[in-house]
Amino acid sequence: MALLFIFCIALPLIIGFIGSSFTMAHITGWYLTLQKPWFSPPNWVFGPAWTILYILMGLAWWLVLKHGFEKRTVKTATVWFLLQLGVNLLWSVVFFGMQSVAGGFVVILALILLILLTIHHFRQVSRTAVWLLVPYLCWTVFATLLNGMILVLNPFG
Repeated sequence: MALLFIFCIALPLIIGFIGSSFTMAHITGWYLTLQKPWFSPPNWVFGPAWTILYILMGLAWWLVLKHGFEKRTVKTATVWFLLQLGVNLLWSVVFFGMQSVAGGFVVILALILLILLTIHHFRQVSRTAVWLLVPYLCWTVFATLLNGMILVLNPFG
């Protein structure tokens, strides 16, 4: 069970680390040239915030998995979790790696839908796991607003 716990925490952190490689490559270049809304947090906030969120996501997933992977509800919840985790990574690739604000906005809208579906399926297994995903959903909604406003302020950026 300890190895499962470590794996569940590590996988989202690894995905986050991979995503940050796309982010860090452009945060001091292209991203600085974009107009941002007044409510945009300083860049240093994103790393700690996402680290905490990835840990909470991993903990939530572990709470689901410890109910037994042989259960259909656990398998289904895991599929949705892994799908949203992949789309989470895709956002960094599209927004920062491809420098596409509009593409990032499309991806993050899909991510919100996938987080909601993950929450729905986690709820069938562990209500505590759902509560651990709420900060992630809230932060992603905020990030969507930020992405959308950057798109409005930089229509060709």
